[in-house]
Amino acid sequence: MAEYVAPPAVEIVTNEAKEFVSPYLRYFFRYGEIVEDFKNQRMALKLRKQRVDTHVDEAKRQIEIIYDDVKDWLRSAEQELEETKNLQDEIDRVKCFKWCPKWGWRYSLSKKLAKKTPIISKLLKTSNFAQVGYRRSLQGIEFITSTDFMDSKSSKSAFNQIMEAINAKGVNMIGLHGMPGVGKTTLAKEVGKHAREQKLFDKVVMFTMSQNPNIRTIQDKVAEMFGLNFHTNTEEGRAEQLFRSMQRVNKILVIVDDLWEEFKMESIGIPFGAEHEGCKILLTTRRQQVCTKMNCKEIQLGILSEDEAWVLFRDKAGLEDDCSTVNDVAKEVAAECKGLPLAIVVVAKTLKGESLNGWRDANQRFKDSTHLYDEEVLGGVLEPLKLSYDYLKKGINQMTGNHIQLCFLLCSLFPEDEEIDIEILIMCGIGVGLFPNVYSIEDKRKKIVEALKKLQKSGLLLESDDAKRIRIHDVIRDFAHWLTSTEENRFMVKDTLKEWPHMDESYTAIALWNCSSIIKNFPDKVEFSKLKTLFLEGEVKWNRDDFLVVFGTFFEEMKALQVLLLNRVSFSLKGFPSLPNLKTLSCHDCMLKNFSLSLTNMRSLEILALIGTEIDEISEELAKLSALKYLRLSGVGFRKEMNIPPNLVSRHIIPPYFYYSGTDEGIIFPPGLVSRLTSLQELHVITKNNLNLLELKSLSRLTALSLTLSANQIPLEDFVLPKLQRYAIVVGECYGIIRKAFIRTLDIQDFSSSLSAFNNLFCNVEELNLRNVGGQKNIVPSIDEMGLNELTSLQLESCDDMEFLIDTKNDQESTVAFSNLVELNIESMVSLKGLCYGLSPTRFLQNLKQVSIKDCEELQVIFQIDKLSERIKCHTPLLSNLTKLSLHSLPKLKRIWEVKPSHRAIASLQSLNVVTIESCDYLKTIFSPCLALSMLHLQQLYIRHCDRLEQVIGFGQEDEIIENDCLLYCWPKLKALHIQDCESLKYISTNTLIQPLEYVYIGNCHQLIQIYNMEQNIVLPELGSQESLTNLTFLELRSLPELKYMWNGPNHYLNLHRVQIIDCDKLTYLFSEITARTLVHLQFLEIWNCESLERLFGGAENMDEIDVSNIKDQSPLFLPKLKRVMIRRCENLKYLCSSQGLPYLESIDIGYCPRLIQIFNMEKNKDGFGLQNHCWTKLKTLRIVDCQRLKYVFANTLSQGFPLLKSVYLKNCSQLLQVFSSTEERDVIGDHIPLNVPFLKNLEVSNCPQISCFIVQAQLIEELVLRNVGNRRQLCNTDVPVLNKGCIIVGNHEEVFQVQGGYSFSSIKSLQLWNLFEVRVIWNDFAQVVTLENLTTLNLFNCKKLRHIFSPMMARSLSHLVDLFIVRCEEIERLILAKDQVASSSSNGDTSLQPMSFPNLTRIIVTDCKNLNSLFPFGFVSVLPKLETLKVIRNSKLEQVFELEEKVEVVAEEEMKFDKLKWLSLEELPGLIHFCPKGYHSVFPAMIELKVRDCPKLTTDFFIDSQEFVHCKTKALQLVEQDAVEE
Repeated sequence: MAEYVAPPAVEIVTNEAKEFVSPYLRYFFRYGEIVEDFKNQRMALKLRKQRVDTHVDEAKRQIEIIYDDVKDWLRSAEQELEETKNLQDEIDRVKCFKWCPKWGWRYSLSKKLAKKTPIISKLLKTSNFAQVGYRRSLQGIEFITSTDFMDSKSSKSAFNQIMEAINAKGVNMIGLHGMPGVGKTTLAKEVGKHAREQKLFDKVVMFTMSQNPNIRTIQDKVAEMFGLNFHTNTEEGRAEQLFRSMQRVNKILVIVDDLWEEFKMESIGIPFGAEHEGCKILLTTRRQQVCTKMNCKEIQLGILSEDEAWVLFRDKAGLEDDCSTVNDVAKEVAAECKGLPLAIVVVAKTLKGESLNGWRDANQRFKDSTHLYDEEVLGGVLEPLKLSYDYLKKGINQMTGNHIQLCFLLCSLFPEDEEIDIEILIMCGIGVGLFPNVYSIEDKRKKIVEALKKLQKSGLLLESDDAKRIRIHDVIRDFAHWLTSTEENRFMVKDTLKEWPHMDESYTAIALWNCSSIIKNFPDKVEFSKLKTLFLEGEVKWNRDDFLVVFGTFFEEMKALQVLLLNRVSFSLKGFPSLPNLKTLSCHDCMLKNFSLSLTNMRSLEILALIGTEIDEISEELAKLSALKYLRLSGVGFRKEMNIPPNLVSRHIIPPYFYYSGTDEGIIFPPGLVSRLTSLQELHVITKNNLNLLELKSLSRLTALSLTLSANQIPLEDFVLPKLQRYAIVVGECYGIIRKAFIRTLDIQDFSSSLSAFNNLFCNVEELNLRNVGGQKNIVPSIDEMGLNELTSLQLESCDDMEFLIDTKNDQESTVAFSNLVELNIESMVSLKGLCYGLSPTRFLQNLKQVSIKDCEELQVIFQIDKLSERIKCHTPLLSNLTKLSLHSLPKLKRIWEVKPSHRAIASLQSLNVVTIESCDYLKTIFSPCLALSMLHLQQLYIRHCDRLEQVIGFGQEDEIIENDCLLYCWPKLKALHIQDCESLKYISTNTLIQPLEYVYIGNCHQLIQIYNMEQNIVLPELGSQESLTNLTFLELRSLPELKYMWNGPNHYLNLHRVQIIDCDKLTYLFSEITARTLVHLQFLEIWNCESLERLFGGAENMDEIDVSNIKDQSPLFLPKLKRVMIRRCENLKYLCSSQGLPYLESIDIGYCPRLIQIFNMEKNKDGFGLQNHCWTKLKTLRIVDCQRLKYVFANTLSQGFPLLKSVYLKNCSQLLQVFSSTEERDVIGDHIPLNVPFLKNLEVSNCPQISCFIVQAQLIEELVLRNVGNRRQLCNTDVPVLNKGCIIVGNHEEVFQVQGGYSFSSIKSLQLWNLFEVRVIWNDFAQVVTLENLTTLNLFNCKKLRHIFSPMMARSLSHLVDLFIVRCEEIERLILAKDQVASSSSNGDTSLQPMSFPNLTRIIVTDCKNLNSLFPFGFVSVLPKLETLKVIRNSKLEQVFELEEKVEVVAEEEMKFDKLKWLSLEELPGLIHFCPKGYHSVFPAMIELKVRDCPKLTTDFFIDSQEFVHCKTKALQLVEQDAVEE
């Protein structure tokens, strides 16, 4: 049996030993478990971090701000993974001793792992972030882009008036009025831009009203600026939400552009006036009466003067400033523009480059058309615009000119202030027959785009921020409408229709926008025999069933119709009637019933676009459209409901196909249908579909293609997509928004088959994205042998087999490759070894501008310039166009570029302006010397987590050293330098000219010796004399333990605003005294943990020797703008600086500087200025802690010298003698002048035993703490004068407060007095009225001579007292004076009128007060309703805890209930007789702990009832005597 029992017994004993013998044994016995747990947790953390990194990257792409806790978590995770990397290596080494383990090694490793695993586990538990970032509220593109503001006399005057009105009180609405085209919008934008840049408002928002304002669109824009998501759909509900949201922002400027009539801003949701005094509204309008009706401060913007008009005209027309004949004629033309900036710009651009005859012809045209002056609405702007319109035909044939004019008129059909989609404009232009002699769609597109550019150059159209859109100025749009009101092409444009307008049949184009779904008098049929173009749009509705309903009969009499554009329209059952001339049909977000059958009625249709539109099906009828050249389908099919926030969707902002999609199968094409569309030139199917690509072979005219495909739709063999002029093809899941095919884009994802199907596209692809594409070792020649020379953007991600972009080892010819590549993004390419294998081809990467490479484990060198062939020398230097370089997580990268001095002619970084290098552990230098010499445009340099980096500029190899070479590196545009966590970095910029540097952050570079070294000031012929660092405004240095000085070389003029120096142990001073004299803009100075720092300013010892002739501000002030000083843990710091030049100082915070003697030098200063009294007019906070040698803080200070001081904290300054002193002779009483600090709220002086007494007048004091103050400097009572105002005596004096003239310290909240051995009374005269209605905390400790605290009147004011702590106050007899102890002259009146109560008192602790005989008198039972803790200990004379305020006999037993009391301690109270007066019964329903100990005379009994409530009663006197007899 023993052999069966032994194993379990052994196992039990072993487990017991593991658990109980010693916790350290688990490191031996459970080594395997600990290792496995650690490895699992570390791997889980690594994977979790990758996931969080992915979410963060996506958030950054969406321009979101990352939450701080997410950043902290990523930093912690990165740190733990880095720190545990060595532990992982140790685990692998321990495996090598498997059969003979090193027990000591295993024990040590096991212990380390056991400590790290819980830390990793905690990180995993805190990694579930619902969101990693949030969208910042927008600032307004109007105020970011240039406004082309002209600083004319009229605009300057109007601008100044507007700014004056904005700053004026009582003005909440400003009206800017003026003629059309005079520049009101431009000026309003300039005001908004100025207000934003100067931070005059918390928010600046601008929107356009127009003649027919779209309230929902305006609400959406304003809400977007405030980061508001609407939760209601009605305009009124949205207005209320917006109203409340804006009310929470203090200062807002709202710019309302182009207001036509009186309007109530509340209907949008904009509060102003009494509802929001901080909201100012600036509106622009053509009509002065609008300003008058809206009670605006009216400001008129006038026209330009003759001279100003000529300067603007000459500039826009490109004319020289001379006396030529052309200028004479041009001046006459400019005068005809009547000083209107819009007219001047348009006409000048139109005539730019004209000959003298052309100018004369234009001048004559003006003189021949004077009739236009009488136009009421547009006034003098019509004539110059008509001239520009007519000039569209000049120099080209009549037909082309007519078509450009018609293109312009088409633009006027779109809604006011809308950005016009160029693709829609092209479809409409083709439909109306523009450029009929051009056959193909592509060629027509080019012609129309060319016409639009001509219109832009002539000033009739405006560019948009979106390259795919254009804009038209509202004045020019009005001009177009004026043209089409009389000529052959007659147009009508209406917006926000509630009722059908009166129209005759003469119109050729009609545009009706935002028509109500319940529009009145909407006809079933209209007769428009001449109508060629119809735009019809319904209002925004969230339910398609509420769309504008149109019957097919409506179109029956429109036989000439060529273009039909429908938005948000629902068709009746009959579908379309016969439209024999219809060329273009575009339907956005419509419901078209029986659409397939309607196609037979459109035999001439050339362009069909269905976007987000419901139809019955894609049927065979489509094949009958023999003329169809252009087909676009997106989101076609049945509606799929999605919950989209209403504010994300408004007209033309988000296309309908974002919130409507087709069926789950996408678009279903009948087999063979596409192959029968033989006239098709462009096919765009931007949604899931079943298209058979083999059908494309039949489309011989196809030139443009947009497709979203699955990998299964690509035929495996013998299929090649046709050659195309434009395409946008996505294979795989579409991760982004597919763009329209303006550029040639190929996006292939998750694809492992052959790429031969795309061979015809690689030759001209412009944007190539490959993600998780396998089987390709390179792009050239594997994917394309021709070199992809039209490629401008290349993105590679997770293509695990790819090693190089190009392999030229077997290349026998002069290959040209990637010659037009502009943007290169590479990520997670595990096999990538370099960009080029072999000699670089001709013009390789010559146009490259942006490079981003991330997470490529094998990459060692990026740009191998030393392998370039000699043939490159004749072309543009390699990398000369590179502007942005970002390298991240490249663990094996040794060099960014391999370059020799001899290659200086073939490589240059002349355009580089932003460099970001992160987590490249093997990198030793960033720039080689020969490349650094070329970096004249570098603006931002960021380097992080590069552990082996030694120098920013350094020699990578010996042969890079150049004999007799100039080692001056000039970076004349570098503004930002950020270097962090580079453990081996020793030097940053040696002999590098970085004069414009504005921002410097350097942290955790533990080997860094110096930051900046420039031997002498430099004079460069092209740059002139360079004073280094003159633009530096922000400097932060952290954890640089080897840094001895910041810069070496000549003294510098600095423009520093903020300086932070932390953990720089060897730094002995910050600036030389010469340099310090230039710190006239320094505002914030923060220094932490600089052990060797002795002084802030060093260098020249005699200020007389300092040459300050080149200092721009000759003010004698030393640091005239310094606001805040914070210095902590600088053990050798002795003093800061002279106090003479600190008029704006707001905060002084100095702590743990044990050798600090003086804060401000009190001696005669080195400029020869004698001592004088100072005022610290801005100082608000003074905090000095643990400065053991400090003797003086302020010297020579006027009694009125601290008008804004709010907080004073002086702690643990054992040698401090004086805080405030003065040589002021007036008002001196004794040796003390009362210091008037009217705003002082917090005053704490602790552990300053040597301090001299000082007096403060602080009417608003809220917190007073005096602890161990002046105990070694005893004061006579005569030392402190009796003043005629209430004041506080800071020191060990017999009084704390002097109360005079009925003054009340009613603001005080916390009063703490510790170890003040001389204090006898807190208040000098209890007869004065002192109310303590806000006092919450009273703490008295070891005030041995204190006898009383409150008068009865004071006690009755303690309604907010929460904590009362009295300890070791040996002389105190009563907390509250008896009435007969208050002077008979008291002005308190009858103190018995109001019973005493402490309704908020929660904690009472009274200990070691040997003369105390009573705690609280009370007048009624609810004296302490909130009391939770009562501890009365070692008060030898205390006879009763509570006594009656009035000595009256209690006839019947009364109950005193303590509902909240939980902890009651009565200990070591030899004199205690009663807890409460005789005749009272106390109940404690909440009691948790009761301690009654060593109270021999106590007559109170405590007992517990059936409800477990504690009770106490005081025995009657005769019972007490009887008990005594029995004893």
